[in-house]
Amino acid sequence: MATSGVSGYAAISARVRAMNASRLGPQVMEMLSETADFAALVGGLKQTAYRPYLESLKDKDITPRRVILKLKAKLADAYTSVIHMAPGHIRPLLTQLYRYYEVDNLKAVLRGIVTDPNWERIQDVLFPFGSLTVLPAQAMVEAGNVATAVELLRGTAYENILSFAMKRYSAEQTLFPLEVALDLDYWRQLWKQAKQLQGEDRAAALRVVGSLIDMNNLMWAIRYRVYHQLSEEELINYTLSFGFHVHDEDIRAIAAGADLSSVVGHIYPDVADLNTILEDAHSGLPKLEIQLQRQLMKQCMAAFTGNPFHAGLPLAFLILCGLEVRDLVVLIEAKSSQMAGEDFRPYVLNAAMDQK
Repeated sequence: MATSGVSGYAAISARVRAMNASRLGPQVMEMLSETADFAALVGGLKQTAYRPYLESLKDKDITPRRVILKLKAKLADAYTSVIHMAPGHIRPLLTQLYRYYEVDNLKAVLRGIVTDPNWERIQDVLFPFGSLTVLPAQAMVEAGNVATAVELLRGTAYENILSFAMKRYSAEQTLFPLEVALDLDYWRQLWKQAKQLQGEDRAAALRVVGSLIDMNNLMWAIRYRVYHQLSEEELINYTLSFGFHVHDEDIRAIAAGADLSSVVGHIYPDVADLNTILEDAHSGLPKLEIQLQRQLMKQCMAAFTGNPFHAGLPLAFLILCGLEVRDLVVLIEAKSSQMAGEDFRPYVLNAAMDQK
């Protein structure tokens, strides 16, 4: 098992910095944004670190869905490589961070069982999580119903949380309680793993992981209030009471009907034009999420400055890789649907125009 301290981090720090050098910079992202169409975008991607993943696609297989799966395969390899090289004491935290994509897979499987239990179609949308997964995904789909599928998770980390949530599912026949239970449990476990670290590892991990939790929790709370009109009690029950800058009192203020611009501005003073963004909350939430994702990017990029021998560096790198794939998915969807540049550019996080 790898050791902690400077000696334990020397190899992974060098490896992560080398891998980070192959991430797409804002100028490359801008070049990709300017490509004429989907085919040109794929051609541009083949001139980047994604080339080995795209070269295996035959011409007839070059579809938006197939290309996105290849991009996710590169992300999966990045996680696997970093987890394998990490000092033993931070490996559980990195693995839990990676479980985000397994939780998404589990939710996709449950939705597929309810809407269209066809394994081939469901398989095509699953993240290529690899050998670390504990999901018997195909067997779950072939079980034919949610209750039987959940029973197949016996012995996994998902057994208890889903078994409890199944009571509400059975009563309401909606996947919402299952999905909320999975999400809340995932973030609680991630925070728990970060808090178990010591010293600079703990401080750095809480900064990076906490910033990710802040963004998700705040957006949950606002969406629940604006889009779903949940009661104050429900909103509090379906969100988290902890975070790096977002705290229980912030969530309770949103639940109680406080002015959203004031609450968000207190937490994120660097976000400009909040009053304008949230003037119409229904249409403004996607714009707010972009601003919070950019704040997360800044926090992750800050982990690469100063002392590199802590858990924050690999955590930040992996989150940045995920945000890069997110940007590329935006471009793929925009180019394949022939969307105008002014319509999709505001949603590209790492664009050159935003670095000036």
